[in-house]
Amino acid sequence: MKSAKTVMNALPLIFGVVLLMGLMRIFISTTWVMNVFKGNIIMDTFIGSFLGSISAGHSMTSYILGGELLKKGVSLVAIVAFIIAWDTIGIVQIPIEVTYLGKRFTLTRNILCFIFSMGIAIAVTLTIWLIS
Repeated sequence: MKSAKTVMNALPLIFGVVLLMGLMRIFISTTWVMNVFKGNIIMDTFIGSFLGSISAGHSMTSYILGGELLKKGVSLVAIVAFIIAWDTIGIVQIPIEVTYLGKRFTLTRNILCFIFSMGIAIAVTLTIWLIS
């Protein structure tokens, strides 16, 4: 009963998150994302992490979008940062996370995930470059 009550109380927040995710998909098009990346590795990594963190959706979508970006010439480091941020940072889900996990935890987790998404993207790209 307690779990059912918790779920019922969370439904308005979940509904709001779903609406925000739909709006973000409408206003942030794939062609716009492709025009943002300029070829500077540091800026592309930052932009990839930023765009991934404000995007929302299923992980599989990020892989497909990453493949399309790679075909269009976006750097691998930017795509890796984008995918990691997409999967780990949830700007749209912040209201629910704050409600259930607290403001301090949510802020700390999202900031660390943003920083680590850039670092991991650079490390992965360097590793691939060294192997090949």
